[in-house]
Amino acid sequence: MEGAGIDLAVIGGTGLYRLAGLEDPVAHRPDTPYGEPSGPVRIGLLHGSRVAFLARHGESHSVPPHRINYRANLAALQQLGARRVLALNTVGGIGDRFGPRVLACPDQIIDYTWGRISTLCEEPGTEVLHVDFGDPYTPALRAQVLEAAHAAGVEMVDGGCYGATQGPRLETRAEIARMRQDGCDLVGMTGMPEAALARELGLEYACIAIVANWAAGCGGAVAQITLQEVLDNVEVASAAVPAVLREMLRQ
Repeated sequence: MEGAGIDLAVIGGTGLYRLAGLEDPVAHRPDTPYGEPSGPVRIGLLHGSRVAFLARHGESHSVPPHRINYRANLAALQQLGARRVLALNTVGGIGDRFGPRVLACPDQIIDYTWGRISTLCEEPGTEVLHVDFGDPYTPALRAQVLEAAHAAGVEMVDGGCYGATQGPRLETRAEIARMRQDGCDLVGMTGMPEAALARELGLEYACIAIVANWAAGCGGAVAQITLQEVLDNVEVASAAVPAVLREMLRQ
């Protein structure tokens, strides 16, 4: 199956370690110039199309956001034939439209991370790439996601700015207040450098943000955020994702 082409690659975030409905998946562990990906890339059939799935944090959620080998993950998908990558990101909601259990397809991103290898140009002697990143998510693929959601009858917010933080801890109220002032609608820990690396690799890339909780100080939330709350909300919200994928694969 290696190199035969993939209709769509899906990267799953927190709470999303398998792709529902993926038939006869075969595990691949390609060698990449950047080391090993977070786990096996499982390729199978979904509604008659070849689809790849990779759990960003590993299938047992063993890799924290700042330790993810984002370069290896994306390079592995590309080596296996992927050209379109759909990222599923579990996030917190900042803007009023982005409460728990909302699905959104953001169109902008602000990077607050630090210390991560964020480019393919890291090693001496590699080509220096100055890629256009004004639209960090591929507009055509975003349009396909939104069209698929509409066709499937799934509510999805069109647009929004994703603020990528370092993690793995959640943010303070003051940090979220700053992010709101900066224009962020969503907060997560894995949006960057994944989006930028996809652009450097020439991959089409879009995100479905799955809102698991209100960010600190937002939405009137005063209770402490718990992992169980996050997982429960992800389970409910992500139940609509298979219908979106089905329609995307029909396009």
